[in-house]
Amino acid sequence: MPVYSMTGYASARGPVVPQTLDSEAESSAPSLVVEVRSVNGRFLDLALRLPDELRAAEPALRERVASCLRRGKVELRVALELGGPAGLRLPSSHELQRLLALQDQVRAWLPQAAPLSVADALQWTQRHAAVPAQAHEALLSLTDQALQALQSARAREGHKLTAMLQERLAQLRERIQQAQPLAPLAVEQQRQRYLQRLHEALGAAHAADTPALQERVLAEATAFALRIDVAEELTRLAAHVDEMQQLLRQGGEVGKRLDFLAQELHREANTLGAKSASLELTRLSVDMKVLIEQIREQVQNLE
Repeated sequence: MPVYSMTGYASARGPVVPQTLDSEAESSAPSLVVEVRSVNGRFLDLALRLPDELRAAEPALRERVASCLRRGKVELRVALELGGPAGLRLPSSHELQRLLALQDQVRAWLPQAAPLSVADALQWTQRHAAVPAQAHEALLSLTDQALQALQSARAREGHKLTAMLQERLAQLRERIQQAQPLAPLAVEQQRQRYLQRLHEALGAAHAADTPALQERVLAEATAFALRIDVAEELTRLAAHVDEMQQLLRQGGEVGKRLDFLAQELHREANTLGAKSASLELTRLSVDMKVLIEQIREQVQNLE
């Protein structure tokens, strides 16, 4: 199953078949343009931009989008081109006759009113043309085409993001593997350093070197070494990386789970940096944070 990005754009255009089939009506057949664009979002947030003539199709359009998309801020815009793709449509003789009759009625009451110009006639016939009954079915069909194209675009973008995430996760795994042998070494070095400083302090204070005191010093050194041990953090980091790679291979709606795991990676990397007892571990923890931040940015674009 593919991994989908929440970013994409698609459009579809098609004619609205009129009820009449005469050549004049066919030449002036209106057309529909459907545009769908989406960006990342926590939930599905749909905004519809419809002409007034097609407002009745809003519930069906919302159902279409919700059945196809799960997350993202989506805008669906519909334009009704009454003149078809070429431009203004040719007014029918019936429309012109009706407009002339209306002008005569108005001027019968208002003889000083100016006659209609060609621009006025075109404006009124374009604005008030009747929308064919097939417009609803044509709109739903074009919406399905646009959504299918949008899903294809989101799948292509998701494939690129998946490849990038797999690369970043592989680099993060390398840093974890580099840090794993350093963790016990750093713990032992800190333990020995702690013991040496305590012995020096006790010697300067002329404290008695008794077995009980040596045992107490050893216990304190061991407890300190455990507090700086990062083995558990490295283990959890590796486990989170395994889970994220598995989710990417599985595909589907993995964005929210990946986002949660990225937050957990960031938390473990912060703890690792705070507990690092060597410059090498500190450097590796910084590299991990950079990679994890890049992963978080891209994961938030996945559905």
